[in-house]
Amino acid sequence: MSLRHAVLGLLADRTASGYDLMKLFDSSLANVWPATQSQVYGELGKLAGAGLLEVAAEGPRGRKEYMITERGLAELRTWLIETQPDRTRRSDTLLRVFFLGVLSRVEAVTYLSLEADRAAAEHAELERLEASVDWGDDKISVHGRLALEYGLRLTAMQQEWAEWARGQVAEHG
Repeated sequence: MSLRHAVLGLLADRTASGYDLMKLFDSSLANVWPATQSQVYGELGKLAGAGLLEVAAEGPRGRKEYMITERGLAELRTWLIETQPDRTRRSDTLLRVFFLGVLSRVEAVTYLSLEADRAAAEHAELERLEASVDWGDDKISVHGRLALEYGLRLTAMQQEWAEWARGQVAEHG
């Protein structure tokens, strides 16, 4: 996935300003594809320059609302249908787990405890996000809930696994 497709996807159903997009990123894509303000505004310029977006309205202080063009929608559809997702499996966390035998038992257990705590904190943050969003019946809400549920299930599994692994290391070293 790319930031390009995330922005196009968010604009597929409605026009939005850069500020509106940042709010959408923070409330719907934060656990899927986080982005900074400078990245989003930079991407808006690139997409508009490529003819995939256009300015739908201009407001005070240079505020621009963008809308997806037919070319932009075609690009998004092509990416959704014809481009295989990147499923590269690289995990810095699991690479470290693979080599925990280099550490003392206490250090290895501490590492896994920290991983369990991290997953629990991420899970709690996603639960706060879920409670704070005014979910509707629009496409972004419906599919955003699916992505959020993935994040909730993943962080719950990560916490459960880290706690299990900690017990294994504590018992068997």
